[in-house]
Amino acid sequence: MTLSVSEITDLIRQGVPLAGETGFFVEKVDAQGRVWCRQPYRENQLRPGGTLSGPSMMALADAAMYAAVLHRLGRVEMALTQNFHINFLSRPAPRDLLAAVDVIKMGRRNAVMEARLYSEGGEDPVAHATGTYSLPPA
Repeated sequence: MTLSVSEITDLIRQGVPLAGETGFFVEKVDAQGRVWCRQPYRENQLRPGGTLSGPSMMALADAAMYAAVLHRLGRVEMALTQNFHINFLSRPAPRDLLAAVDVIKMGRRNAVMEARLYSEGGEDPVAHATGTYSLPPA
């Protein structure tokens, strides 16, 4: 069953309370199946120097990957992060942070994904993350 972006957002906010605290939401799924998510800018995400903190960027990337799994498979609340890696590419601006997630491989037991994070209005990614989710038995 395909879930709407608002249903996916609600599931994530219920299952991952931190996502609700950050204001995380799924914006859209584009024609290529890429899932776009947003984490609104908040001052408590800043670190010294006026840049967004690494932990807030990691939280967005992980929640956005979960959104991609839910978009592809429907309500699989027990899909769990198995592996996560992030490269910080440049200093993010103190603005909303966007994540674009592509599913590289969706298997029976695992989903492998790639996320690119952007400062709102920026063309180049500020971070690149890859992750694997463990999927529950069907």
